[in-house]
Parts: sequence; C-alpha cells; structure tokens
Amino acid sequence: MRDADRSLTRQAASRIPSQMGSVLSAVEEGAEGAKLWLGAATVMGTLGGGRGRRAAAEGLGAVVLAQVVFAGLCKRLVGRRRPPKEWIRHDEVEDRPESPSFPSGHAAAAVGFTAAVAPSWPLAGALCAVPAALVAVERVQSGAHYPSDVAAGAAIGLISAWLTRHASHLLLRHRLQRPGC
Repeated sequence: MRDADRSLTRQAASRIPSQMGSVLSAVEEGAEGAKLWLGAATVMGTLGGGRGRRAAAEGLGAVVLAQVVFAGLCKRLVGRRRPPKEWIRHDEVEDRPESPSFPSGHAAAAVGFTAAVAPSWPLAGALCAVPAALVAVERVQSGAHYPSDVAAGAAIGLISAWLTRHASHLLLRHRLQRPGC
C-alpha cells in the first residue's frame, strides 16, 4: 500500500497539465470550508422545491457528519504525515494544511454531500459528482494527501451519507424496540 501511495502521489503531482491544475485549484478553493457544498445546497433549496430542500438538508448533514465527526476524529487517532514536499514539483505544496493527512476531509465532504443528494435528486447528485471527483484528484495532485487518504475520505463520505439518509429510520426503529415505548 505504501509503495502504491508513493507512486500514485508522485505521478499525480507531476502529470497534471498546468491548465488542469488551475481548474483543480479553483475547485479546491471552493471546497475549502465546504463553501462549494453550501452554495450547491443553497441553489438546490432555492430552485428545487421540496425535493431540493430535502436533498440540500441531507447533503449538508452528511458534510457535517463526514468532516466533524468522522474525518476529524480519524485525523486525531491516526496522525499520518502529509506526502513529503520533495515529491511535489510545483509550488502548491506550500499551501497545504499542517493537520494530519489521513483521511481527506475534503474528499469526505465532497463524496458525502454528493452521495446524500443523489437519491433525493439524481440530476443534482450527478452534477455534484463532477466537482466531487475534481476535489479528490486535486487533493493528491497538490500533495495534500496520499491516494489512500482520499479513498478513506470517500468511504467516510459514503458512510456519512448513508447514516444521514437513514438516521431518522434507525432512531425510530430503536425507539420502537425499547421496552415501555
């Protein structure tokens, strides 16, 4: 796993054309602090009626769960260092965070939002998948993460989306199964 991470990180950092690197940087800047997902949720809630509001709420719930609960906790438990700066041959490596590398909170939020939105509004989910994929690629290309960090973040996002979409059913079922209810 370590060798694959090293090889893929070096390849991604050196093979992305500079024009694509600019697009990736812009998408990552939008994803910073979940601004991209807040904006998407605002548009969905404004233009999508009840379906849009539901998709937006579920998407934002998944972002909060993915970033705050899972990714934040995992970063503290694992404490993995970011890829070495000498592997990255462009100046974006200087802009990466100081926090631990594993897992990618950006990928967790992007996948979580997209996966939570898609069942309620498939078209919006498909449209969100494009920037979500770009965020995932950018995190490796910029030297901020190893591919396994992004994969773990994506898995956290999927779990967060599932929990967000099913939380009310799980809580209701638990409450109904308790004696005396």
